[in-house]
Amino acid sequence: MKSARLIAVAFVLSAVVSARAEIIEQILVKVNGEIFTKSDLEQRQVAALRQRGQAIDLKSDLSNTQLRQALDEVTPQLLVDAIDEMLIVQRGKELGYRLGDEQFKSVLDNIKKENKMESEEQFQAALKAENMTLADLRRNLERQMIQQRVQQNEVLGKIGVTDDEAKRYYESHLNEFTTAPTVTLREILVTVPSDSKGLNVAADDTAKEKAEEIRKRVTTGGENFEKLASEISDSPSKANGGLIGPLSVNDISPELRKLIEAMKPGDVGELVRTQRGYQLLKLESVTATQTMTLEQARDQISERVFTDKRKAEFQKYLERLRAQAIIEWKNEDVKKAFEAGVKQQTPPPAP
Repeated sequence: MKSARLIAVAFVLSAVVSARAEIIEQILVKVNGEIFTKSDLEQRQVAALRQRGQAIDLKSDLSNTQLRQALDEVTPQLLVDAIDEMLIVQRGKELGYRLGDEQFKSVLDNIKKENKMESEEQFQAALKAENMTLADLRRNLERQMIQQRVQQNEVLGKIGVTDDEAKRYYESHLNEFTTAPTVTLREILVTVPSDSKGLNVAADDTAKEKAEEIRKRVTTGGENFEKLASEISDSPSKANGGLIGPLSVNDISPELRKLIEAMKPGDVGELVRTQRGYQLLKLESVTATQTMTLEQARDQISERVFTDKRKAEFQKYLERLRAQAIIEWKNEDVKKAFEAGVKQQTPPPAP
């Protein structure tokens, strides 16, 4: 793809130019007079590829298909994010948002505290490791702060969820507020040992007889199931008196579900032959299907509807900023990559 090939050139040119004493900066686009350069794009590309766990070699030949493909995948969205960030920060500065000295000092103190930096030397060493100056850090923090305040005050603060919207969401997503029935069981397991030749019939018969005797002790002898499970079960659940669950009925095998459906709490079922051996089950409790009422689900509904509206409204806000901006492209292929990124964000038309 031509755009990917030319975008990839940025990496190769970086290696060539850095070998010279003279560094030539290339402007890719101006957004309301603010420039976005080849170096700015490269930094974002490198960070994105590293985040994907992809090794990066700036001296790679253009025949490196894997690198070109990766750049083709990440660059459109990177350009959209970069332009949108510039527009939001510009709007924030118009509104007078700034990172004051006291705010910056407070943020620095928090950073040092969270990273357990007890001295200024440790902090400066951390900056150096990130190839960053204090001015770079302040600029990055201010941009983040401005973006958050613009989004909060220009978009989020103007979004609400009406009763009608909450009701419509509830009625069309009722399954989200419905809990499947559950069962709680206790088990006693008698394992069937096997040898190198496979199943030992005699051992199987012995295990079955033992399990049947245990069932009699519970059903006719009145012995405590939980106590027996703790004493003689071969299952790890013996540590909890054989307790299993609660289990969602939807997660139980059809065979076991059929067995449980014929029982009521307190019943002990027939022996079940499993891969482990012979299993004896007691039904402890059953909970029916439960559906939250609209009022009970209101907080969850508000959060989910708000999240959907936030995405939609913020996207509209960005589109307005782009439409009002003066964007001067200095590289046609980079422009095409940006347009591809914008197209990826546009939802398909409703059927």
